[in-house]
Amino acid sequence: MVDLKGQYEQIKDTVNASIQEVLDTNTYINGPQVHSFQKNLEDYLGCKHVIPCANGTDALQIAMMGLGLKPGDEVITADFTFAATVEVIALLQLTPVLVDVDIDTFNISIDAIKKAITPKTKAIVPVHLFGQAANMDEIMELAAQHNLFVIEDNAQAIGANYKSQNGEKTKVGCIGHVASTSFFPSKNLGCYGDGGAIFTNDDSLAHILRGIVNHGMYVRYHHDVVGVNSRLDSIQAGVLNAKLPKLDAYNQARQTAAAKYSAALANHKNIVTPVVVGDKDSHVFHQYTLRILNADRDGLMQHLLDKGIPCAIYYPIPLHAQKAYLDARYKESDFPVTNQLVKEVISLPMHTELDDEQIAFITGSILEFLNR
Repeated sequence: MVDLKGQYEQIKDTVNASIQEVLDTNTYINGPQVHSFQKNLEDYLGCKHVIPCANGTDALQIAMMGLGLKPGDEVITADFTFAATVEVIALLQLTPVLVDVDIDTFNISIDAIKKAITPKTKAIVPVHLFGQAANMDEIMELAAQHNLFVIEDNAQAIGANYKSQNGEKTKVGCIGHVASTSFFPSKNLGCYGDGGAIFTNDDSLAHILRGIVNHGMYVRYHHDVVGVNSRLDSIQAGVLNAKLPKLDAYNQARQTAAAKYSAALANHKNIVTPVVVGDKDSHVFHQYTLRILNADRDGLMQHLLDKGIPCAIYYPIPLHAQKAYLDARYKESDFPVTNQLVKEVISLPMHTELDDEQIAFITGSILEFLNR
């Protein structure tokens, strides 16, 4: 699904030099590479504060801790996403409120959010799924109307731009009150282990978050807030420093590959190619995900695997149907789109090293199966 080795070959000298610098200085935790990456990412995003941490799930949990949410507070998020989004809500003894998504974008449905807001609602977590920006104008408007926090789950969309109704463009992750991201190796900006970060433009919130990530300490052995141990190590920061200047080019390569996929698969009665809402740069294609209609999606998957073509189903089971998150409040009628998508979606290889020959082989194999 990703070609990390091919990508590494293009940047190995820079990556190796960054790692060697850490080894030479023995600054493995919170060293110069971490500080420089933090500053470089702040500059790239146009965001006042980046707080690096150990992984994307920690980033989301720490963001919620920093906002001071209390047990029982309701947090609205999408049913169609990876479990980490709802996992941290449950871990903090908050009340997850799962809602349906839009059929075209796979992102959280604005109408579903409106129906789910109660006096106990304290936050909305929009997920920029598969690399496409959610409808942040309407989400921020709803949040303002109901005095809610907005926590962007930006694990899959770093580098995407959101064009607001006034025409201004902002990097996703810099629109809500706080955001989280992941640097898992397969991400558009990935390290060679685990890594994550929190973004905010709020000075006081940033101060709280910096304490939480480091055992609640601002001064060594002085624990001012309840914290966790979640730090981005210097070697991973060195890898990210080597990759960050290439992020826009990486995203453009993904967009180009996605356009070629879509052109090859357009107008087929059994295929719905990804919909891009807004400008091209609003979707950075962490995943390229098709919907297969009135055909054997699982048979297609096996056909591709038999040909040596990696593919995956993101996600096969809705969160509301997962054993850990079952809740009597949910009715199947609340999730018509999610329940449909889990039967239709299939994701194809998507990475910066895809070439025309590979794309032709993959799309040809799909059409071969569907045209039988």
